[in-house]
Amino acid sequence: YYSKPMLLIMLVTWVIKKSNVAAGPRLDNHQLYKFSYRTEVLLDRAGGSKTSSAGYRITSDVSAHLVWRDPGNKDDQLIQLAMSDVGVESLAPRSKRDLLKGSTAESLMGKGPLGALTRPYMIHLRNGKVKAFYSYREEPATIKNLKRGLASLLQVQLNTGKVIENDVSGRCTVQYRATNGQVTRTKLLETCQTSETGFTTHSQVLGVSKKASSVTSFTLSDGFIESAEAEEVHILTANSRRSAGVKVVSRQSLKFVGRAAGPLEVPGKDVASVVASVDAKLAAVGVMAEQVKSQCKGCPTLVEHWQANKDQFEPERLSKAMAPRSFLAFIQSIRKATEKEILSVLKSASKTALPQVVDAVTSAQTPASLDAILSFLNFTDAKGLVLQERFLYACGFASHPNEKMLQSLLVGTSIGSSEIKESVVIIMGALVNKLCLKGGCDSPTVVQVKKMILEGPESTEVEAEIQMFLLSLKNSLLPEAIPIFTKYAESEVGAFCTIALSALQRYDTKLITEEVKSMVNRIYHQNRRIYEKNVRSAAADVILSSNPSYEHVKNLLLSIGNLPHEMNKYMVSKIQDILRFELPASKVVRHAMKDMVSHNYDRFAKVGSSSAYSGFMAKTADVSSTYSLDILYSGSGIMRRSNMNIYGASSGATLHGLQVAIEAQGLETLIAATPDEGEQDLESYAGMSALLFDVQLRPVTFFKGYSDLMSKIFSMSGEPVNVVKGLILLTDHSEVIQLQSGVKASAEFQGGLAIDISGGMEISLWYRESKTSVNNRGALVVTGNVTVDMDFVRTGMEVSFETEASLDFITTVQFSNYPFLVCIQMDKTTFPFSEYLTKYESLPSGKSSVSSKGRKQLVPGSEFPLHQENSNMCKKVFDSDW
Repeated sequence: YYSKPMLLIMLVTWVIKKSNVAAGPRLDNHQLYKFSYRTEVLLDRAGGSKTSSAGYRITSDVSAHLVWRDPGNKDDQLIQLAMSDVGVESLAPRSKRDLLKGSTAESLMGKGPLGALTRPYMIHLRNGKVKAFYSYREEPATIKNLKRGLASLLQVQLNTGKVIENDVSGRCTVQYRATNGQVTRTKLLETCQTSETGFTTHSQVLGVSKKASSVTSFTLSDGFIESAEAEEVHILTANSRRSAGVKVVSRQSLKFVGRAAGPLEVPGKDVASVVASVDAKLAAVGVMAEQVKSQCKGCPTLVEHWQANKDQFEPERLSKAMAPRSFLAFIQSIRKATEKEILSVLKSASKTALPQVVDAVTSAQTPASLDAILSFLNFTDAKGLVLQERFLYACGFASHPNEKMLQSLLVGTSIGSSEIKESVVIIMGALVNKLCLKGGCDSPTVVQVKKMILEGPESTEVEAEIQMFLLSLKNSLLPEAIPIFTKYAESEVGAFCTIALSALQRYDTKLITEEVKSMVNRIYHQNRRIYEKNVRSAAADVILSSNPSYEHVKNLLLSIGNLPHEMNKYMVSKIQDILRFELPASKVVRHAMKDMVSHNYDRFAKVGSSSAYSGFMAKTADVSSTYSLDILYSGSGIMRRSNMNIYGASSGATLHGLQVAIEAQGLETLIAATPDEGEQDLESYAGMSALLFDVQLRPVTFFKGYSDLMSKIFSMSGEPVNVVKGLILLTDHSEVIQLQSGVKASAEFQGGLAIDISGGMEISLWYRESKTSVNNRGALVVTGNVTVDMDFVRTGMEVSFETEASLDFITTVQFSNYPFLVCIQMDKTTFPFSEYLTKYESLPSGKSSVSSKGRKQLVPGSEFPLHQENSNMCKKVFDSDW
């Protein structure tokens, strides 16, 4: 049985076959049709002008004649095409820099490839569509693709409609519009299916945006092509900065010149027998483009590349933009190398540069690089913690991980370090999240790891292991983990509560059910038992970020005034920050505050040092970056929790770029103070937890237990503890753009970050002062590179930008008197910002041309504004210091 649409198509096809109405261009017997043909490709900045473009044009004469026609269908034709008088010229003549000036097609291509290009070939055209493409298998793929480009240009239908066609671009949906001798063909490039595969960064904020169009205009006379003009445009831009974009423009032009007497039709029953009788070497090789393997002549090997650039990987260079730029180039070299070559570099690297080499090898994400790093690292050796953790973090930040990478982490009991075992499980959660986003949630390894981490918290009674599994689930963002977080949020262990609540805050609000909201409200209002302040404040954060109801907000407001002293102040500051910064809950909060019982002077005049503040770090047309600082103190003046967040937003997507949380508890005995409610029996502890680019990292402990605390106080040097340090591949986009002309463009966008995040805590009993610090140092480079390599000429363009910056967050508390003095500082130093544009061309002979231009500027440093109370407090702190 056939569907109605299928029956209709069959009926129309039968009518066309039996009538004299042409379905596509028809060639007459004994006629030779002559055309002039031109195809060109240009590379330019997105939004750039022709004067800054790079590219070339191929011109030729084209002859076509009918070889065979089906006697029962005039639109079923076998046509022979031949190119002649081929020329190649530059589209951006630059006097001395024009590499193609004075060259002939033969001197550029070589006699063999030019002979292949001018050798006749055939296309089977039925109803205006290319059904088969006949050429010689031994011809170079680039030559056959150029021929396919010309054949695809002849594909046209004479009536309006949408169809699926095969051409050099792949299998694409095409929209035809026909009016009065004019036909417009619009190819919907996003629908094209090809054998070429690429990859891209999962984060939209750090990713690449694409726009593409392909329009061909035909002018016809009596159903025959008088001219065909095609233009195809691809624009790729880095979402983080739209000016870092590249445009690829491909044009084709075919114009009818005239006709002359030509060969007679060849008799035969069908296309295959006719082709064989004309030339037995002709083969049906398909109209879709062949893959072209680009061979880099004269390019350095991986070892040579390493020897020339190894100094850039030393730790003291990581704060400079040259470090991530070298990192990106090194990754490209690693992706072309064998396992043996990669191992050779790993073994030859210095002890200080080796961690950065591990970052690069892992970030390359090729089978060879993964095999090399796994054979190099020895997970049974507890002394190799630094290299092992760098490998794990690079896996967590991987742009396009595969199942094999996740499988490699299932090393079980063969891990020598408990810290590495913890990091392995935590990073597994991040990989599960990324693989699920790619549609791989049901792959065997992902299913195995999901089962392990979902059952993990209940499989052990060791607190450290339960925390490890909860952090892994936090990274995974599995919907199945929400009931687990709901359970552990009400645990008697404060660390479990805060991890579970912070994890719930990361989920889409649509997944936060009424049951979860009820649980969170129970914690905040202490309906069943007493909770620590930092747990209750975390619960408040979940309530206010999960599309709260009017009643939930009203009850929260009514609680202010009945909370512990510093928590009262924190909640007042949190509500004010939501209103001032117009956060999502601001509308319902403003509505609830119309009730004078919940909003009055008595509640909102609470004093204290705790605070919550949000602001803009940067705001541009491309991306906005915001920060938030939440600090909660105990009633005795010692910091209980400090939470700094940095977010990036672009085109409706959000990225949690950084979160550094410092927690301290059980320190009241140092100053003979009374602990707050619910915190009397807490063990002395201070530690830091970091989340970087949506990946939760292993927490760092400053001290744990009273004896450890006292030893750290008397041995405290003030030196910060490193949380994460290394090179991270942020943006990673690779694709092959198959143009309708038969030319291929290779696009690579990469972003690399050299980062050093450290934090510390100092306590002076003599001066009765504590100081916590979070120091962030980084250098960022983003490059976008598009190359067109036709074997005989290579043209490319690279756009890039780079910067070096530092951000310090310091909190000073003086608790010699009450109320104690608290000063929060968040400083950004003056930093450089540079943009570059580079164009390059090269020939197989070794001749090359490179031109670059750039723009540099200094962005003034600043101290980010916080609330006025903080400014007043800082004046008192520094006056007292003076």
